[in-house]
Amino acid sequence: MSINFIRTGLWLATLVLTFAVHQAIPSEPAASKEEVFLPKPETAKLASLGFDAVIADYYWIQAIYKVGVTRERPAEFAPYVSKIIDVVTTLDPWVGHPYRFAAIWLTDSPESVRRGNEFLRRAIEHHPEDWRNYFFLGYNLFYYLNENEAAADALETAARLEGSPTYLPRLVARLRSENADLESAVIFLTQLIESSESEEAVAQYQGALDEIDVEIKARYLDRARETYEERAGRDIETVQDLLDPAFAVLEELPPPEPRDLPAAMHKGDRWIVDAKTGRITSTYYNRRYRVNTRARGEAWEAGGSAQAPADPKEAL
Repeated sequence: MSINFIRTGLWLATLVLTFAVHQAIPSEPAASKEEVFLPKPETAKLASLGFDAVIADYYWIQAIYKVGVTRERPAEFAPYVSKIIDVVTTLDPWVGHPYRFAAIWLTDSPESVRRGNEFLRRAIEHHPEDWRNYFFLGYNLFYYLNENEAAADALETAARLEGSPTYLPRLVARLRSENADLESAVIFLTQLIESSESEEAVAQYQGALDEIDVEIKARYLDRARETYEERAGRDIETVQDLLDPAFAVLEELPPPEPRDLPAAMHKGDRWIVDAKTGRITSTYYNRRYRVNTRARGEAWEAGGSAQAPADPKEAL
């Protein structure tokens, strides 16, 4: 038997097996997590028969479908996302986006965020020259866990890599100071929008930027309130008091909605003095924004999440 004949036979056998594997994979995503059997990553690796990338693609499609189509809260599908991305990245550890996908969507609890960070560290092992993985890791550490020093360490590494933004050293310095505040969050979020690989993630980050925009206006009103109290000798009763010409504090109030919100989405929101907190608040969100809110446990305890919502008022 000639070598060419053996080679031809092996090639045909491989072709048939490849076709069989593709035929066995459903063309439509499963409707629910119960319909997708998730083997242990090691088992999936052994059972893939060398078709690791093909099987990894199948499970990756399931992950995208689950997050992009369903309306479940992240707390309900976070364990599923964690397990399925573990399978995907074990089968094909050289993938790129699935690692950051996990970091984006595993944000329903401190445990989920740390799990997402584990995926990012795995991504760094296989893609040590990709600054984006360090950047996402720094964002998670800063924004969700309030670990600013660790975030600065991650960004410091990112800043040394080719293609990283030139402003990263300044952001590192800010994180190592006492000024890791709204400006830092804006820098992070703006970059994440520019480098995002999914529309859902862009919606999530834009929602956060919108809330920060309203918070900046609220802080402007806080300062105006202090001026009013100094001049009037008393606190305001309503935010409209800041327009009282007798004290010349403000000539107009800033819009209570996010910047660039389409006019069709304006619903008569206004600034109020919150009856419970006494703070100036926009009725658009009915709360004040704080960097690292989840790190303090407030949003997580209230069931908050980072899923891109259908209603922009629910963003972040």
